[in-house]
Amino acid sequence: METLDILEIIKMVIIGLVQGFTEPIPVSSSGHVMIASEILGLGEQGFTFAILTNTASLLAILFIYRQDIIRLLSNSINFLKTRDSRYKSDFRFVCFIIIGSIPAGVLGILLKDVIADKVRMETIAIMLFVTGFAIWLIRNMKGTKGEGEISTKDAFLVGLGQAVALTPGISRSGATIISAVAVGMKQDTALRFSFMLYIPVSLGGVVLGISDFVDEPNKTDLAIPYLAAFIATLFMTYFAMKWFMGIMKHGKLVYFTYYCFIVGTLLLIFF
Repeated sequence: METLDILEIIKMVIIGLVQGFTEPIPVSSSGHVMIASEILGLGEQGFTFAILTNTASLLAILFIYRQDIIRLLSNSINFLKTRDSRYKSDFRFVCFIIIGSIPAGVLGILLKDVIADKVRMETIAIMLFVTGFAIWLIRNMKGTKGEGEISTKDAFLVGLGQAVALTPGISRSGATIISAVAVGMKQDTALRFSFMLYIPVSLGGVVLGISDFVDEPNKTDLAIPYLAAFIATLFMTYFAMKWFMGIMKHGKLVYFTYYCFIVGTLLLIFF
């Protein structure tokens, strides 16, 4: 293999690591992938790359929450079969996930081409400031709502937060966690609900992007670099998510305010 090819693979692995690390945390993974690509001289990553790395992150999240997912699906089916009140709470939670997924699902279909447009670095910087400020506003909020106390209104409002995150540079996890905490959810409930919402929307994105993947003219040439990025994203998402769960558990979300402000400022200065 030529040196240039090896260098290309290394760069793609770095991009995959950046995607994987920033996907779970409230700092905009798409924005950071753009920044890393610019620094490495790779240019804008295509929609096919976004689909592959998003799928890798999705698989990692599914693995982390596999027991919750199995419980929720099993108990929801049992409730539909038996109407036993023991299963009602999990059934309601699944309904709220569906409700919360609707805004982003509808806008994602309507605005697919707009979302895929190239984003300016200034836009990413501004959105990082917006995210950081929003985190600052909810930094001391200690919600009381667990899974059983979530309402239809809460689910829809958090879903609107996820829809806002379709704006380039806005973090999906940040928007949903901020929205969930703002409507009164406990931080652990907010985290779980945020990433349960991520699953159907991410799956929808993968389905919508299949045609783009099939039509990708350079699939063969990019197979090894993309596979390397996929694997890097998969493992990094897993470890980043575990780390972020610890951050949320200890109520240290405010640290991301400082990070967003610092990176946003650096972008305005150097790009």
